[in-house]
Amino acid sequence: MTLNPHLPLVYHPNYSFNFDPKHRFVMSKFANLYQHVKQLGLVNNNLTQPRLGSPDDLELVHCANYLADLWHNNLEEKALRRIGLPWSEPLIARTFTAPLGTLETARLALKSGIACHLAGGTHHAHTDFGSGFCMVNDLAFTAQTLIQNREVTNVLIFDLDVHQGDGTAAMLTHQPYVYTCSIHCEKNFPFRKSPSDLDIGLANNMQDDEYLGVVDDTLQFLLKQLNPDLVLYDAGVDIWQEDGLGKLDITWQGIEKRDNLVLKRCIEHNTPVATVIGGGYDRDHLRLAQRHAIVVEQAARF
Repeated sequence: MTLNPHLPLVYHPNYSFNFDPKHRFVMSKFANLYQHVKQLGLVNNNLTQPRLGSPDDLELVHCANYLADLWHNNLEEKALRRIGLPWSEPLIARTFTAPLGTLETARLALKSGIACHLAGGTHHAHTDFGSGFCMVNDLAFTAQTLIQNREVTNVLIFDLDVHQGDGTAAMLTHQPYVYTCSIHCEKNFPFRKSPSDLDIGLANNMQDDEYLGVVDDTLQFLLKQLNPDLVLYDAGVDIWQEDGLGKLDITWQGIEKRDNLVLKRCIEHNTPVATVIGGGYDRDHLRLAQRHAIVVEQAARF
């Protein structure tokens, strides 16, 4: 099947920078993903680059003091350890730009039906602290911005990262117009979970057929019940059976089927969908980029 070369994509070159290649978090994956998608012929005049972000942009969902401390490198060592990334100016530049990329992706999806961000899904960041490689929460920021600006009436955040979206859930717990759903491995990080509107904790070593059934049944139910104006889809690929931090037994083909299924259901329901890449961990950095590209390839089939 021919891939759609006009699929709206969002990316900024500052997403990747010189970073310890042995670190668990693969900072090069964003640039590698961009190059892989480009090799597929999917980068043309369809690429949007978000503007550089600042603390002011994110005060809608984050504590101003936390953002200032993050921006000026004034976080306590304990807070940085919880995040798991060493502070640097390039890290802060990408951290404050990526949420604007997810917001831009959502706006493109509202116009075109589908759009893909070659980053995003930092769902462990909370209002006043970061965690699990996440410093600010692009999903909460995007949903809240769209609601406040009356660009949409309601949003479904459909989070299929292997780890529960605790930060997103906590930040939006009092937002009635954003519905948070997390389908994740139950016995995995974070070990203290924040309740989403709907949490489905999966058993270790779950395989493709059972997993895809849960995803399909849940999404069809939510689309029918909520009739959202937009789906923000966290297409985390740490569900893969060989992922360094996942505990499920999902094949590569299972990820392809999952992403195709999610996108197809949204299209069938005439619901715009914006994708973010979420988590993925692999010592083979190029293979990781190819795994993150699955959702883009599947989106380009529609």
